[in-house]
Amino acid sequence: MDEPRLYDVIYDTVRQIPAGKVATYGQISRIVGRCSAQMVGFALAALANRKDDANIPWQRVINAKGKISPHGFGFGTNMQRVLLEEEGVEFNSENEINFEVFGWDGLPAKTKYARE
Repeated sequence: MDEPRLYDVIYDTVRQIPAGKVATYGQISRIVGRCSAQMVGFALAALANRKDDANIPWQRVINAKGKISPHGFGFGTNMQRVLLEEEGVEFNSENEINFEVFGWDGLPAKTKYARE
């Protein structure tokens, strides 16, 4: 069986983030186990060119500071905030999301993608 393509593994992981929760680029990269946080960002930015993948909740991935990273690839920062707020995610006066309240615990340590 062929190993899944990296972007597909990233997308499968992001699909696991429930509505109303957020994860960081670094968190996704650690779960996937074979990419950097920056690569996760590249994969999510590539969704702008893949209209068939509208079911990937890209908006639920934010930076480690609890903020939305600026977007230059077709996904607007304002759109991301609106989508998160529609899911019940709240921002403080510094435009940060509280990970203790809205952070995703992630997949179990042993997933089919994580390093053993």
